[in-house]
Amino acid sequence: DRVFDDEATWFRNIFSSSTKSEAIDNQYRFFVQIFGGPDLYRQKKGKYTRLAGRHANYNIGTGAAYRWVQHMENAIEAHDKLQDDEEAREALKKYFSFTAHYIVAATEYMRPDQLSGGTSIDAGRVW
Repeated sequence: DRVFDDEATWFRNIFSSSTKSEAIDNQYRFFVQIFGGPDLYRQKKGKYTRLAGRHANYNIGTGAAYRWVQHMENAIEAHDKLQDDEEAREALKKYFSFTAHYIVAATEYMRPDQLSGGTSIDAGRVW
């Protein structure tokens, strides 16, 4: 909810090609898979996560990365099950920061044939 409730229109507009429920579902599937759970994201989106390619068509710069990371850090701090696990909280914060800024840096070097998702709908997406 934090991202979609952000007061800045420019930031919310980054997510305008997805509904809130689609974005939450995609993020949930991605995190479950990336942290060692079942391959839920692959089942929906295909063999490769293509994280940078799926974000390349969006207007994501350093400011947006910092803002998204702040929302993720606030969610981590508010999560009851993480309150007593400093190591897990810090590892998640580092992961989110690295990933957000990786997307910004990687999209600077994307070729058109590496784009996936973005402002066009993925072929074969399952809702």
